[in-house]
Amino acid sequence: MAVDFIANILMAGGTFGAALYCYVLGQRLKRFSTLEGGMGGAIAVLSAQVDEMTRALEKARAAATLSASSLDGLTERAESVAARLELMLASMHDIPAGTPDPRPDPEVEAERRLRFVRRRSLRESSEVDA
Repeated sequence: MAVDFIANILMAGGTFGAALYCYVLGQRLKRFSTLEGGMGGAIAVLSAQVDEMTRALEKARAAATLSASSLDGLTERAESVAARLELMLASMHDIPAGTPDPRPDPEVEAERRLRFVRRRSLRESSEVDA
């Protein structure tokens, strides 16, 4: 009988301790979940920031994809131009290494000059014939 009484007292004390623990935990949870202040507000702000960062990341990813495709096209174009330049440079080896005379030949220069020739129009030719 004394053992039963002591066991009941210990059981009541354990139950009281568990009730007190649950009450304190409930109060902490209420403070934690309030959106105006405390951790709930901080979590809400962080959640909004994560959403904004996700949108910014998607925009940056789209811009990077566009830039990469543009860069690929420009790289291919530059490679083809470089190949043509190499071909032109290789063909330049066939040209003799003589240096050209800085002063052209006077006879050749005379032939290169522009010559202006005035032609008669049909009206002038008909007036001369008459």
